[in-house]
Amino acid sequence: MNISQAAENSGLSAKALRHYENIGLVVPGRSANGYRDYSTADVETLCFVRRARACGFTTEEVRALLGLRDNPERHSRETKDLVNYKLTQLEEQLQTLLGMRATLRAFADSCAGNESPDCAILEKLSGQTA
Repeated sequence: MNISQAAENSGLSAKALRHYENIGLVVPGRSANGYRDYSTADVETLCFVRRARACGFTTEEVRALLGLRDNPERHSRETKDLVNYKLTQLEEQLQTLLGMRATLRAFADSCAGNESPDCAILEKLSGQTA
């Protein structure tokens, strides 16, 4: 199938397909006229990549997951370790985001939000108040 069909079937854009080809995650065959010719297996790989990226895996982590998927001698422990590592990263990011939310909420609560030029938010960001 051509790139448009593969994009539609995988839920990715043609641009994403070209990117994944450029970095070697998926390497479609070529037809006699030189156009990309995606197989069903290529589309399945693209769907795998889309789902893994949606879970927050980096390109290199997706590459590792594909390597595990394609290795019949893999140990599930390796996959679980990779997922647990990603989970730890996401939990750390979540704590950071929750801290940012609390700070922004405190900023909003400290500002009168009226016609006065005095703004507690700008003062706090400027380090003028504690």
